Amino acid sequence: MSEFLEAVPELQGQAGAEINLPPVEGMRAEVWALAWPVILSFALDSILGLAAMLMVGRLGAEAVGAVGLATQILGAVRAGIAAVGTGTIALVARYIGANDRDNAEEVLKQSVVWGVIVSTAIAIPVIIFAHPLMSLFQVRGPMEAMATRYLQIVMISEPFTGVFLQCASGLRGAGDTRTPLWIGGIVDVIAIILNYVLIFGKFGFPNLGVDGSAIATLIAYVLGGVIFFWALSFDGMVLNFRWTRLWPDLGLGRRILNVGYPAAIEQLVIQFGFVAYVAFIASYGDKEVAAYFIGVRILALSFLPGFGFSNAAATLVGQGLGARDPAYARRAGWVSTGMAVVLMSGMGALIFVFARQIAAVFIDDPEVIKYTIGFMEALGAAQPLMAIDWTFTGGLRGAGDSRFPLFASLAGFYGLRLFLTILVWYYHGPIFWIWWSILADYVVRSTLKTWRFYQGHWTTIEV
Repeated sequence: MSEFLEAVPELQGQAGAEINLPPVEGMRAEVWALAWPVILSFALDSILGLAAMLMVGRLGAEAVGAVGLATQILGAVRAGIAAVGTGTIALVARYIGANDRDNAEEVLKQSVVWGVIVSTAIAIPVIIFAHPLMSLFQVRGPMEAMATRYLQIVMISEPFTGVFLQCASGLRGAGDTRTPLWIGGIVDVIAIILNYVLIFGKFGFPNLGVDGSAIATLIAYVLGGVIFFWALSFDGMVLNFRWTRLWPDLGLGRRILNVGYPAAIEQLVIQFGFVAYVAFIASYGDKEVAAYFIGVRILALSFLPGFGFSNAAATLVGQGLGARDPAYARRAGWVSTGMAVVLMSGMGALIFVFARQIAAVFIDDPEVIKYTIGFMEALGAAQPLMAIDWTFTGGLRGAGDSRFPLFASLAGFYGLRLFLTILVWYYHGPIFWIWWSILADYVVRSTLKTWRFYQGHWTTIEV
């Protein structure tokens, strides 16, 4: 794999610089210090998603399905931005581990530039071809129309989303997970308020329904990008610089993308796989589609430790390798994964036990509740495997080993989940069997990524 990656240039002006890593004895505390702000940040995002889904749910199953379908396409779009973000974390973490702040800040600056370029290049055709994209889900009528408009409105914010996500990635790679937390918290609060006002037409505003939710999301992401852009111009940040000479550096941009492009391909291909997956679900009916997207929103809360510990693993593995201490990097990966398994297993168990009560909060249709419970039980059972998958993926990507997670994820998703879904659909099996194909998917992913991390090839990769 190393032939696809650029070697780190010699550190300029850093000869003999002291390298300081957190003590190995306090590894769990350090992992938790990095993880909890990310967990809380994604928790706020999930609360926003849940709140928006609760409000949209009052408009009916078609509205819920429309927002869910548009969100699937948005996930594919974000895959392109993920290429920049993954490279940013890996490179920033390496430079911080080597005490080279100047180069770390230059990587962050270029990640923002390339994040805007990539997100804009993707957003324009998606806006133009939103209607044909929605037709891939095999839905028609009001649901398709609402989903198309929602997607087109939200996509306008993508350049600002690029700024937001790249700034967050760079700071997290440098070990600053708290700044993205407070900025994200501001954005989420604004988004929830705007959703309420614009969906239901409060305080003199028109009642815009699903369109109101899209406009609220648009405004929130624009504000988030602007706030981040402004905040990083202040002294005292772990990474700060003046926003000057903001033009693309092709050499550094190539290095960032060389590390991150497999992550983007992984997300893109899997998101398009989800299009097929949801299309098979949609063939069962609108209520099954609504149940799927309600379940995803609810279970997003149980995924939060995975996001946090994946980020901690990426940061500490990258910094350990930057400091030329692979033993430290190894321990960081294993400790992060163990902590993620414990927390995600506990949350999965709670959701499994209280699935009916939780589902009933979101919708009052008994059939949708039944389908939602089945989906929640399947994902709840998969939580320990998801913890392993996500955290080792973070560690491998932090080391610059981003191609293997791509192959492992595709093997699990296409080799088992989608394959089993097609079999169930072809033989007219119940929707609940499709839900449980998820477990087989994550057995493959977690097994392959555990083997890869244990093997240790990633310790020799240069980014």
